Amino acid sequence: MRIHVLRHVAFEGPGSIQAWAESRGAQLATACLYERPLLPSVGDFDWLIVMGGPMSVNDDHAYAWLAPEKKLIADAVAAGRVVLGICLGAQLVAGALGARVYAHRQKEIGWFPLEAPPRARASATGVAAAVLRAVPDGAAAFQWHGDTFDLPPGAAHLLRTAACEHQAFTFGDHVVGLQFHLEMTHPGAAALVENCGEEIKAGPTIQTVAEMLADSGRFSAGNLMMGEILDSLPRV
Repeated sequence: MRIHVLRHVAFEGPGSIQAWAESRGAQLATACLYERPLLPSVGDFDWLIVMGGPMSVNDDHAYAWLAPEKKLIADAVAAGRVVLGICLGAQLVAGALGARVYAHRQKEIGWFPLEAPPRARASATGVAAAVLRAVPDGAAAFQWHGDTFDLPPGAAHLLRTAACEHQAFTFGDHVVGLQFHLEMTHPGAAALVENCGEEIKAGPTIQTVAEMLADSGRFSAGNLMMGEILDSLPRV
């Protein structure tokens, strides 16, 4: 199985996904777009994993690789490749599927509980059901985002928080978008604080650094949920 990871900044990597891929014998390649805007072709991978970053999906004028990246994501979905988007990556996948991506009314930074919308658990099948089994209602997930997205046409809405309605979706059984960071490790969160700490300002949906980093067990729990979701995706 060939996995290609798209990274947008040096301080947001695949986190626990790296160890999961190694344990499953997968080949993992990385495109560091912040260093060299060279994208793979659809034939180069079986899975495409799109990571986070502080830029907006709509910042094409500032990042020359954004428009080609969005086209690659759309082409990968159309070709039936497994596509997983995380945070900015989820927004990019939503945009590639025709949804609007825009600034949310408030930033969400820290640990916040997730829940499924009404009837989602009863109606979910396939990968959507697997995501919901992996992430029970009330599970805390690490968040760091200021944008949000509309639900793409034909997608299944899976999870939300009190502040942000669209936190997770699937499209068919090969596309997953997660607004939150189950792959995040304690060092990864510390790197986010170091590089984006100016965003941490007092507010109902922004935690302090101490609150975010106090409990390393939360990261381990999230990593286990991430592994369950990855195990549910189609293998090649």
